[in-house]
Amino acid sequence: MNEQGTQPRVYLVETMTELEDDVLRTWLERQANDTGQPPPTVEITDEALADLALRKDDPLLTPLRVVWLPGQSHPEGVQQLRETLSLRDPLHPSQTTQRKVMRDDPSRCHVLEGDPAPLSDLERRLAETGGGSLPDFIRRQAALTLERAERTLLGTQYKVSRFVVDEITDSSRYQSGTHELSTQLNLPIAEVNRRARGALDEMVAAQSRRAIAVWDQLGRYFSRAYRLDVDTTRLDELRELNKNHSLVFLPSHRSYLDPLVLRPALLANKLPLNHVMGGLNINFWPIGPIGKRSGTVFIRRKFGDDEVYKWTLREYMRYLLTKRFNLEWYIEGGRSRTGKLRPPRFGLLNYLAQAFQTSGMSDVYLVPVSLTYDQLYEVGAMAAEAHGEAKSKESLRWLLGYVRAQGRRHGVAHVNIGRPLSLADYLGQEDDPRLAVQKTAFEVCHRINEVTPVTASSLVMLAFLGIEDRALTVAEVSGILGPLVDYIKARSLPTAGDVDLTDPHVIRTAVRTHLESGVLRSFDRSSERVFYLGPDQHLVAAFYRNNTIHFLVMRAIAEMVVLAACDKRFTDPPTDGLDVALRLRDTLKFEFFFSEKDSFRDELRIELDLIDPRWEANLGDPEHAERLLSGMDIHLAHRVLQPFLEAYAVVASQLLRTPVHRKFDEKTFMASCLALAEQRRLRQQIGSSESISAELFSTALKLARNRGVVEPNAENLEARRAEFAEEISTLVDQVLRIRTLAHAHLDRIGGR
Repeated sequence: MNEQGTQPRVYLVETMTELEDDVLRTWLERQANDTGQPPPTVEITDEALADLALRKDDPLLTPLRVVWLPGQSHPEGVQQLRETLSLRDPLHPSQTTQRKVMRDDPSRCHVLEGDPAPLSDLERRLAETGGGSLPDFIRRQAALTLERAERTLLGTQYKVSRFVVDEITDSSRYQSGTHELSTQLNLPIAEVNRRARGALDEMVAAQSRRAIAVWDQLGRYFSRAYRLDVDTTRLDELRELNKNHSLVFLPSHRSYLDPLVLRPALLANKLPLNHVMGGLNINFWPIGPIGKRSGTVFIRRKFGDDEVYKWTLREYMRYLLTKRFNLEWYIEGGRSRTGKLRPPRFGLLNYLAQAFQTSGMSDVYLVPVSLTYDQLYEVGAMAAEAHGEAKSKESLRWLLGYVRAQGRRHGVAHVNIGRPLSLADYLGQEDDPRLAVQKTAFEVCHRINEVTPVTASSLVMLAFLGIEDRALTVAEVSGILGPLVDYIKARSLPTAGDVDLTDPHVIRTAVRTHLESGVLRSFDRSSERVFYLGPDQHLVAAFYRNNTIHFLVMRAIAEMVVLAACDKRFTDPPTDGLDVALRLRDTLKFEFFFSEKDSFRDELRIELDLIDPRWEANLGDPEHAERLLSGMDIHLAHRVLQPFLEAYAVVASQLLRTPVHRKFDEKTFMASCLALAEQRRLRQQIGSSESISAELFSTALKLARNRGVVEPNAENLEARRAEFAEEISTLVDQVLRIRTLAHAHLDRIGGR
């Protein structure tokens, strides 16, 4: 071993077992100098490091550690299971295991030597960071150096220091930040420091090798019902970006299984573990302790006006970016209850933007990710919540029931990566930081939808929705899906796993899967077998249909444009048609992600071209428009828009019943909407139970607030509420006319 100049070398050693001490002494004797004396060692204790820090000969400090390489795993063995559940680091086994290793396979025992550093260099680096004592800094840097050396043995998957809290709180930035908060909030500095450190202790994640192994084993067991299908098209690009930049993965959120699906997909493609920002609601035993030690950052769901917590979260995110860690959270906030992408939540993205702007990093790349499933166990529970039932609280008992339910085969889980976007570029497009973050979030959602694939499962559900409770023959199912598959091919839409939707076997398999899960039922005691939705399965079916619905919204709007051309003569079809479409876009703007106006116009043109290549000339003739609409072999407006518009109509009607001078009580109002919708469904004034949804009522209420017809005592409130109700009612009537045409088409198929 070469000395650096004339500096004496001092080895830093940790507390060890008796066996490790013997191994290290033997190793040191082999490093003896010319005098035959082994090099000096200093144990990493407060007293010894304090003495070392006073030395004037600038020793070269070199950390040492004895490690034990893992042997071959035998998951079926009792001892392996015991070690796994112990969460012990596999490089540092128990004394009993150490003795067994030395007896059976001593080659697994290694002395690990970290990179040396002069004492003077450590003093300089401490001064640059601006805080803490030199002994503490030496201890921390020795551990970090050894962790880097350990990664040469086990790979770069594990990168998190054990001293994150100390690294953050010992910095001059932290010191000045807590002093500023103390002044700003009129709190003692000790109180600010206590709260900030408490928040860091709560949220900071670690990466214990054993915990990661446990999490991976649990993940494989929890998600055993699925086969993973990963679109690898963009993974080379991500690996290249990750060489110089942090990546922030922003997946859609469909299931509690989502992190267990995305994680192995990334690791299998040589991307490091993400820091997953998760809610404290899942921080219960054993998921909480294991998750925290395998990269999960538990943050409070709500922290209101707690400025200390907000600042601490920003500082932690800044730390992660400067260390070039990858992050992950759900852009929607919570799981989708409807199957389509929810509006984005801006909170964490705001903190990320602020952390990035103070990090000194050149860029961060946001990675949209689509996660979809052929079937999901939890959809039934989410449908019940949409009908007003209370959400089950996450707990160990809940977890055990959830895991048991995964014992049945549910099909395929699809992971699709969207186009990454530069955070620096998007933040630079607007002077207003909040507006920049909002536009960034909507662009992420747009790119998620771009790569969310059409699945056979969703197409089958599309066939059974929008037709009330009608049962379908095999011929009718084929008559609906055949033209729809042709439309998908004409649009070159992405399909899950690139399956051939024209293959009858693919559709038969999807139908069989829905039959096995109970979403579909069949009746075969007559001359011809028919299929129909099971009792109370409309919202479940809608969840699967909505995985594809974002690709079909523009087609539905185009059909409504053709219907409008039937009712009144378009003097300028491109202009008049766009006006109709833009009014619908405004009505549905809280439900779907629409493009900017120019792109929206181009998308409408594409859809109308598919309906009639000469529409610009022909839609000026109402009779031609009527023939065009009735002659279509595919009608989607009622299948796509009817449930949303009928739910909006419920909200509009309930607003007419709500006193205009009384304080608006949202909780009571929503309960009244659920009751009114149930009544309308019983009276067959609503086409299907999927319109009875608190999720849809909530979006309708956003639109009503946007129109200024919710809050009491507004000018002409009664008249404006009546106008709003009439607008929605007219749209419902129009979409029902298209449904009538679709039923007539089905009757023709059924009569063949």
